[in-house]
Amino acid sequence: MRDETPSSDLRQSCGSQLREALDYVERIIVDGLRHGFFEYSISCEMAPGHKRQLLIRAGKSHKFTIPEDELRRP
Repeated sequence: MRDETPSSDLRQSCGSQLREALDYVERIIVDGLRHGFFEYSISCEMAPGHKRQLLIRAGKSHKFTIPEDELRRP
């Protein structure tokens, strides 16, 4: 298991859609752990305009469209 965690600098520098997606993933994992079992899937595909469509399936599906400029590299 990797010992790295997303830094607060990364969370502050990313765009609003990416931040919302990361917050959502964190929230559903914690909810699943409290419940005792879960199954999630996450996929990504390219969309027009150099965007990424991140699809999170966790009971319900949630789609986040993330513009390329929100994916700044540290």
